[in-house]
Order: sequence, then C-alpha cells, then structure tokens
Amino acid sequence: MKVQKKVELEFAAIRGQYAKIRSIASHTKARHLWQQEAAVRERIKALQRMRTHAPHGYDRVYADYAALLEELSRRILDSYNEQRGTSFRFEEVVKGHFKAYLSSGVLSVLMASHIPHLLSDAFNRCLPANPKDEYPAARAVRRHIVLHLGETNTGKTYQAIRRLIQRGEGVYLAPLRVLALENFESMNVVGARCSLLTGEEEICVDGARLISCTVEKLNLERRYPVAVIDEVQMLKDSQRGAAWVRALLGLNCPEIHVCGALNAREQLIRMVEDCGDTYEFHEYTRAVPLSVEGRPVDLAKVRAGDALIAFSKKRVIALAEYLEGRGIPAAVIYGDLPPEVRRMQYSAFLSGEKRVLVSTDAIGMGVNLPIRRIVFTELAKFDGEEVRMLSSQEVKQIAGRAGRLGIYDVGYVAAAFEAQAFLEAQLDAEDAPVEQAFVGPSEALLSIGILPLREKLALWSTREEALPHYRKMDVRDQLLVLDRIAPYRLPEKVQWQLIMLPFDVHSEERMSQFLNYVEARFIRREKALLKPVMEQQDLSYLEGYYQAVNLYYAFSRAFSLPFDEAWVYEVRRDVSHRINRQLNKTRTLIRKAPST
Repeated sequence: MKVQKKVELEFAAIRGQYAKIRSIASHTKARHLWQQEAAVRERIKALQRMRTHAPHGYDRVYADYAALLEELSRRILDSYNEQRGTSFRFEEVVKGHFKAYLSSGVLSVLMASHIPHLLSDAFNRCLPANPKDEYPAARAVRRHIVLHLGETNTGKTYQAIRRLIQRGEGVYLAPLRVLALENFESMNVVGARCSLLTGEEEICVDGARLISCTVEKLNLERRYPVAVIDEVQMLKDSQRGAAWVRALLGLNCPEIHVCGALNAREQLIRMVEDCGDTYEFHEYTRAVPLSVEGRPVDLAKVRAGDALIAFSKKRVIALAEYLEGRGIPAAVIYGDLPPEVRRMQYSAFLSGEKRVLVSTDAIGMGVNLPIRRIVFTELAKFDGEEVRMLSSQEVKQIAGRAGRLGIYDVGYVAAAFEAQAFLEAQLDAEDAPVEQAFVGPSEALLSIGILPLREKLALWSTREEALPHYRKMDVRDQLLVLDRIAPYRLPEKVQWQLIMLPFDVHSEERMSQFLNYVEARFIRREKALLKPVMEQQDLSYLEGYYQAVNLYYAFSRAFSLPFDEAWVYEVRRDVSHRINRQLNKTRTLIRKAPST
C-alpha cells in the first residue's frame, strides 16, 4: 500500500510538470533543447519504472511525454541537419536503438551508433582497404621499379636522372622546390628540354617532354615512360609522406626509379611486391670516406669549406653574425628562405665569396656543395612534437654532405663541443628501418554524403589501416582550415581544393590572407584577388611577404582566377634580392660565441 501511494505521488508530480516543460520547450531555440530533451527522458524512464503499479491515467501521460520527446528530438535533429548540411531522419536514427535513445538522447545515438554504422558501410564501399587499389590505372600497367638506395652524396639521383634524360620523356619528382629548379636547369643545360612545375611557378619549355616538379604536383592522369622519385624515405613523414606513397602507388609508368636512404628498402619492397610490380635494387656507398674529429671545434677558427649546423633560424643567424663579426663571411641556409635566396647563398659559398656555410638540417636534402667539414653546433632538434636527440639517419644525412670527390677526398665531421663518441656511434649505427608509410585521404570522401567534410576527414583519420605497413597521415592542418572556413558553408569540392592549397596554416598573417581570399572569391564573388602589398623591409617581414605572394599565386591558379603572373615573378625576384641583401649586410660584432 505504501509503494502504491509513493508511485501515485510521483506520478502526480510528473503529470503536473508536463505542461510547464512543454511550454518552456516551445519557447526554446532548437540548439538549446538538449536540456528539455534530457528532462523529458528522465520522466519517461521514471514512468517506465512505475508501469507495474500504473496509476489511473498512466497511458495518456506516458503517451504525452513520448510524443513530446519525439517532437523535441526531431527539432534537435533538424537543427543539426541545417547547421551541417546533412539529412538524417529521426526514424532511421533511433531504429533499433530506443533504449540508448532514452538513456542519452537523439544526438548521442546519432554519433555513437547511427553515423559510425553508416560511415563504416560507406567507407568500405568507397575507400579500398588496400591503398594500392585506389589507383586502378597504375595496377593495369606492368611496372618495373629500380631502387637506388644508399648513403648521402653517392650519385643515386644522378644515375636515375641520367636514365630519364636518356629516355627523353618522363617526370622527376623532387622533395623541395629548390631541387626541382636545380634539376630543371641542369636538364635544359645538357639539351634535354624540360618544363618546371611547383606550387609557386610553372615554366613551360617549347617542345619539352620532360617535367621537373615537386612530388605534390604529380599529375596521375598522365602516363610517363620513365619517372624518378627522389628522397623516397620521406614516405615515413606524418605530414608530407602521403605524397610519396601516392607517387609510388599511383604512377602510370612502366619504369620508375626510386632514390633514397637504405633504411627504406624493406618498406619499399613490401609496397612494390604488394602492387605486383617487379624490381631491382642498387646499393650506393660513399667513394669519399668520413672522418670524425676528436677535438671540439673553436667556432672562431673555422676554415674555408666548413658548414656549421644548427636547428633553428634564430641560431643560424646568430652563428652567422658571430662569424661575420670576426671577419669570416658566412652564407646562411634555413627553411624559411625562398629558393632563389638559397641559390644566391649557395653561389656565394661556391665562389668563395662566403668562406663558410651556416645551415639548418635543410642542407641534408639539397644540392651537393663542396663542403670540407660538417660542424654540429647542436645535437638535438625540435621535430614539431618534442626536442629530441638526432637519429642515426639524421646524423648520416647531414654529415654525408662533407667531402666532394676530386675536391675534398675526405669528408670531416666534428662538433663545437665534446661529441666524438656520439657522432661515431650514430654514423656506425644501423638506421632504424622504415616500418610504415603514411597514406592521405582520398577525394573519394566527397562521394560519401552523411556528414560534412570535416567530420568525415576526422573519422577517416581514426580508422585503422587494414595493412600494418601503412598508417594515416596527420590531418590536423586540414582540419584547422576546415574549421576556419566552416561559416562560409562552401561546397565540399571547394573545401577540398582549399585544404590542398600550400600555405602555412599556423601563421595568423597567412591564415587571415587566406580567409580574405575565400570571402573575396566565394562570398563577394570578386573576379580577381588583391595583390599583397609590401609594407616593411625587415627580414622576417620580407620572408612572410614572399609567402603572401605565393599564396596569391596558388589561390588564383587553383580557382582559375586571372592574376598578374609577370608581377608575381618580378616581385619574388625583388623580394629575394632584398632578403639576400639583408643576410649579407654588415653585422654587429658579437664578441661572444653563441652558447653550444
């Protein structure tokens, strides 16, 4: 009797609350209805608990709350669909999940059960489990892969490009614009007509059947008789590696030459055999030995042909200022420098105008220079995640730039502090093998409706790869761009093009410029973009301005907007010379060497 009385009191309270909850809900915006939905779900669960002692009028009250819950849930789902451009239906979302729906609400069921199920089916249907199967044209070709693997500065790329020139038609894929430019020029110098294609320029040479381009610009729609993929060990890079994987798996080409570090061999063979391709392997060893010096180098006494290595722009500039202040002219190389400036600095070092080179590890993947001795001023670097000691492959990649056959028949390696044991151990160590290659998202994501691109890309990134030697690339930068352009509600095809644009998404200046261009093109429907305006002359500003011009070029090209191409090339040349003059100007004497 007490139980029945308690049930009746609770039931009366729930029945009396219905009108108030309904009234509040009717005046609440859909995006805030989750609180009312939760309140109604709690009342329904309470009503279900009292079913065995159902008071008079129970069925009507239960039906009222059930109808109210459905009404609120439909409004919440409609709001979700409107905000994200989706079309989920209430009946389909809760079907088979009513218990979970009562427990946590319609959006929780949508996120936890309905979307994953739909996406799993769609992903399995649209995206092959094996990355090689994304490239049916390449799978239809009998491909032969020539692996040129070994130490730095051993002629791997030279041999591969010689074959490319011999064939007279094909493509060279470079890791950096400066290398694409160098090989473009070297092929044209020997009479092999070659065009250049990078994210920053296109130079079409009349009659050219050869192309030198950065790996990201590879056109997979075209068939090539011969291809060269340089620095293939980069396929292990979490942000850029997918471009090398795409090239290796997707090239529609019967003869592919692959150049890179030896520790990528087993990974490459796994990928090549999985594709059903044949291969041959050539190992390259140094003709010029390396010798580690036992004593620390006094930076005030470096000699002509030395290259000092640091791992930040700030420290490179500080070292160059220190050397210049002591009468030792120094060329400088770091990642932010435009390719034209790098070449000016390389030329100054080659000519002897600058007796010493100061560089970041960018020197490890670049043109071959006559370097007598590599001097490490640091042995740890920030890799984007943490500060860590250099790996054996990194030490070898950098140290391997020392020595040049016929000029310096021994390459010397040293440090500005006691580091002989570390350097010798790393040079003698067997490099950790590359065990996984990074794959990128496929444009097939656009064919999956269900969710906005951002959510699909995020879910794609969390899916396990079917094969253990592949893993998903880091898509944080792409997700950041999608977040910033979300308010514009652009078509997915446009969003995809925008996340593929090459620019520094972590620079507020570049992101602001990018968003201004998005508004100009897609909101204001302007027919052309405004050219960036140079406002300052200091080094950092000029480097940023150079990137602003590149973004103007890349955005205009990507969306077929008219732009002043001649102005782009002229301004980049002018800015490059300004930067070079900044680097070469007389520096303040620094009496104390930068700490090591």
